[in-house]
Amino acid sequence: MGREKKLLGGIVDTLTDLARDLSDNAELFEMSRDDGDVAGLHTIQADVARLNAIVKDLEFRRMFNNPADPLNCFLDIQAGAGGTEACDWASMLLRQYLRYAERKGFSTALEDETPGDTAGIKGATIKIEGEYAFGLLRTETGVHRLVRKSPFDSAGGRHTSFASVFVYPEIDDSIEIDINPADVRIDTFRASGAGGQHINKTDSAVRMTHIPTGIVVQCQDGRSQHSNRDVAWKRLRSRLYDHEMRLRQAEQQKLEDSKTDVGWGHQIRSYVLDNSRIKDLRTNYETSATQKVLDGDLDAFIEASLKQGV
Repeated sequence: MGREKKLLGGIVDTLTDLARDLSDNAELFEMSRDDGDVAGLHTIQADVARLNAIVKDLEFRRMFNNPADPLNCFLDIQAGAGGTEACDWASMLLRQYLRYAERKGFSTALEDETPGDTAGIKGATIKIEGEYAFGLLRTETGVHRLVRKSPFDSAGGRHTSFASVFVYPEIDDSIEIDINPADVRIDTFRASGAGGQHINKTDSAVRMTHIPTGIVVQCQDGRSQHSNRDVAWKRLRSRLYDHEMRLRQAEQQKLEDSKTDVGWGHQIRSYVLDNSRIKDLRTNYETSATQKVLDGDLDAFIEASLKQGV
C-alpha cells in the first residue's frame, strides 16, 4: 500500500508540474510573439519537446494495469530439448535480459544458475530490481524459439532450439500469502558447480514443491542450507501470488475470443538469425536488427505487447 501511494503521489506531482509548465510556456509564448523574441520561441519549442516526452511516458505507464506491475521481479530461464544448442540459447537469453536491465538502469542479481553439460546453461534465475520491473517484463513469459546455423555443428547445419522464460513479481511483506507448511515438500541436495577445491560437499541446496499447484522453486546459490531455504520460501510466495493472478486472468480471458494463444508454455517469439529476423508471434512486430535485440534492445517488443494487452 505504501508503494502504491508513493507511485500515485509521483504521478499527481508530475501532472501538477506539467500543468504549471504548460501555463508558463503559454505566457512566455504570448510575450515572445508580441516582442518578436525568436530566441524565446526556440526555448519554448525545446521545452515542448521535453513535456511531450513526459506525456508519452505517462501514457506508456497507463498500460500497467496489473497490481504487481510496480514491483521488482524474478526471471527464470529454462533450456528446452536440444542439448548443447538449447543450453547455449538459454545463456544467450540470460545475457539479453541482463543487458536489457542494464539499459533500464535496473539492478540485477544472478540468484541461481545450472550450467550445461558442454556449454551454456540448463537454467537460471535472476532478480531484477527497479521501478516497474515486473510490469515491463511480464509479457516476456513464454517460449522463445531460435533458428540458426549452429556453431556446434561442424557441418554448419541449421538448428531449431527452444528456451522458456517465466517472469513473476517479488512480493513484499505488505502482501499476505498464506502457505500451509503441510502443502510444501522440501528436499535438499548438493549444489552443482564446476568442481575443484571449492566444490560444495554438503546438501545445502533446497528445492520446495507446493503440492496442490505443482509449483517448484529451488535455490543453491547461498552459502548455507538456512539461507537457501529463506530465499526459496520467498520465491515460493512470489510464485503462488503470480499463480493466483494468472488464474484470475485466465477466467477473464475465457470470456473473450482470441486468435492468438499466449498462455504460459506457448511460443511467443521467434529468432531466425540466419535470416536476420526476430518476430513476436502475438503482436506481429518484427525487426531485422537481431544483434541489437540480443544486446537487450527489447523496448519495441515490450511496448507492442503492452499496448495489445497480451
